[in-house]
Amino acid sequence: MSNWIVVVDDEAMSLTSAKTLLGSEDMKISCLRSGRELLMFMDKNDPDLILLDVMMPEMDGFETLKALRDAEQEKGKLETPVIFLTGDVDEEAEKRGLRLGASDYIHKPFNKDILIRRINNTIRYSRKIESLTEGATIDRLTGFLNKASGIERIGNLCENASGSFMVLDIDNFKLVNDLYGHDMGDRVLSSFSSVVRNNTRNDDVVCRIGGDEFAAFFNGMSDEAAINALTGRLNDQLMDEAAKLMGEDHGLPLGISIGAVFVPEYGRDYYAVFKLADEALYKAKHNGKHCCHIYSDGSAESGEGLSEEEELLRITKIIEERNDGREAAVLSTDAFAAVYRFVRRFNRRYGLKAVTVLFVVDEEGAETKNLTARYMSILKKNIRKSDVIMQNKINEFMVLFPMMDEDGIKDVIKRLLTAWQEADGSDGCGISYAVEPC
Repeated sequence: MSNWIVVVDDEAMSLTSAKTLLGSEDMKISCLRSGRELLMFMDKNDPDLILLDVMMPEMDGFETLKALRDAEQEKGKLETPVIFLTGDVDEEAEKRGLRLGASDYIHKPFNKDILIRRINNTIRYSRKIESLTEGATIDRLTGFLNKASGIERIGNLCENASGSFMVLDIDNFKLVNDLYGHDMGDRVLSSFSSVVRNNTRNDDVVCRIGGDEFAAFFNGMSDEAAINALTGRLNDQLMDEAAKLMGEDHGLPLGISIGAVFVPEYGRDYYAVFKLADEALYKAKHNGKHCCHIYSDGSAESGEGLSEEEELLRITKIIEERNDGREAAVLSTDAFAAVYRFVRRFNRRYGLKAVTVLFVVDEEGAETKNLTARYMSILKKNIRKSDVIMQNKINEFMVLFPMMDEDGIKDVIKRLLTAWQEADGSDGCGISYAVEPC
């Protein structure tokens, strides 16, 4: 793909010369006559490189570059590489330009080979930096900013712009991982990110803050009707995508709940408005999910002025909302490992017993993901709420049974195997297992 070069020079002859030289190298060329034209142009375009004349009336090259960098920072855009064009040999001017962020200097009149080589080298170097920067700031699964870069970018918007700060959470997402496997969970997250991206503008910023929870800043959005309309679109479109991925009859109550707060009405500090938006999210979850709650004074219980007992009850309600506890808990690998280590230490201290069991679904010509989703459901319904499950592979489940000995686990395993044999669709498949005291 040819590179897109913008040439900014108030001299028509210089523009013609640059266009002739670069056009012969199959480059796309845009010619502008002033710094102000460039700033307006860059508001809606993203060229690969800018050739910028130093000496121009009204705004010289230095002033233009500074204004460009300020605009890029404000919008959170990557810096477009700039090469200065100059007819003077002035070392101090060159130092000033490099301090402002210019990539290189090229002296007039142009030498074609030098010009082309420096342009190509600068673009190649810029793309390497862009790739490294993207790897450090982007969440690979969703394509949104990761938590650290998102807090920085959204925090800057909170300080300098007006709009809506939102916390978005996918309702009942855990059921996707439990019943359809983590691969399907990743596909749902990817589809969710596409849905959100299709409903955001260039000035909006979204970041993944963990799991299925996201923070966003919608620039200039301060109308409740607009937020509610956005929430409706996101929910409708996510359900359409879920049906494509898992079938029309998947039956999962997926959706998106949103907590929103207007900025700067309720502050400009990222962490302060995040707290308010998170409290509003809890309200949305408590009011039936798949909806948005917009924070207003007194609309969400902040915990301020509560006694220790009341604050404990408030926190407990939030925890229970995010994990209802009606079945055995399914944990990530890290969370399972933490519980496993704790139980082992606890047992050694107090002389108690626990057992871990690895269950393996042995499929024979059947679709593994459907079998394992079915077995996960059977597993959760036939063990205690105090037991914890980790899905190790698509057909492997590790279960920790606290307060259980080797004799007691035999009855549990027998009950699980019977439940599996009686389940629809289990013909030709079996369950193998291994037991370890801990």
